[in-house]
Amino acid sequence: MTDVLLTVGTRKGLFIGRGRDGRWEFDDPHFNAQAIYSLGIDTRRATPRILVGGDSSHWGPSVFHSDDLGASWTEPARPAVRFPEDTGASLERVWQLHPAPGHSPDVVYAGTEPAALFRSADGGESFELVRPLWEHPTRDRWVPGGGGEAVHTVVTDPRDPDAVTVAVSTAGVFRSKDGGASWAPSNEGVSAVFLPDPHPEFGQCVHKIAQDAGDPDRLYLQNHWGVFRSDDGGGRWTDIGGGLPSDFGFAVAAHPHRPDTAYVFPINADADRVPAERRCRVYRTTDAGKTWEPLTTGLPEGDHYGTVLRDALCTDGGDPAGVYFGNRNGEVYASADDGDSWRLLADHLPDVLCVRAAVIG
Repeated sequence: MTDVLLTVGTRKGLFIGRGRDGRWEFDDPHFNAQAIYSLGIDTRRATPRILVGGDSSHWGPSVFHSDDLGASWTEPARPAVRFPEDTGASLERVWQLHPAPGHSPDVVYAGTEPAALFRSADGGESFELVRPLWEHPTRDRWVPGGGGEAVHTVVTDPRDPDAVTVAVSTAGVFRSKDGGASWAPSNEGVSAVFLPDPHPEFGQCVHKIAQDAGDPDRLYLQNHWGVFRSDDGGGRWTDIGGGLPSDFGFAVAAHPHRPDTAYVFPINADADRVPAERRCRVYRTTDAGKTWEPLTTGLPEGDHYGTVLRDALCTDGGDPAGVYFGNRNGEVYASADDGDSWRLLADHLPDVLCVRAAVIG
């Protein structure tokens, strides 16, 4: 019997679901009236730790954690993520909470707005600014995206604790091979159609990156126009969006076990941010982007307007994989069979900003 934990961050609180043998139950909302922009489920512990990046309109942003699956929450007395005084910056939002692989059992990364990377060595209770990225010589030429200037994606290598990749809106992909001591732009092949030079060294509006299950050097990237793949850890990218109804979108997720398998949710256009052709469809590739197939069984068949944001599509680590997405209509859909069929788990929620899921038993 499989026990699945599903966390859903919305504009007005966190919803936690537990699924067992196809039956789902959701708790009352946590962090009432707070916008939940980032979630992490740290499965390196005997009982998974839930990490939450909340944003109170009154108290501001904070990072919380729970070691009892949401029964109680801890907020450090001193802010967990805090810019040093000499930076002259203050935290606007935590966009990403990423537990590192098992080779770094207490390391958690936080991506923030303004665009910065923070590293925790105590499971997410306190964080330290990764200064070499903050002080990167290109920083003064980074430009905020529509949602602000943020480090919104962190990818770590399960083979090498010193290899870290981040995506910055709108500066593109940056990689470190030395544990964050130095960083290099890694955007060759990724387009920036909104710039006079559509192929700059940096300045791309990368929306999300996901890592292939079979090869950590294979990455999938959803761009502001364009879906790309890298086979060398981000050194070079190739376009794989040809089989999609639109290559604009925000989210991309990889299957947790099957190589060459990834999921996207196409959006009509940057100026028309609704599902492509107004159809609620997840697209899956099983050959690393050579072909794509729409996954529609159980999803709404008529016109649909629920946009899926960059962190609102995920998988749960099961086999077959559970696949989940939430949208700005306040709907949450789940598949228990790699995306072949879907069911509605929740509706009439506030605007869904992010989802994370994990098999916990």
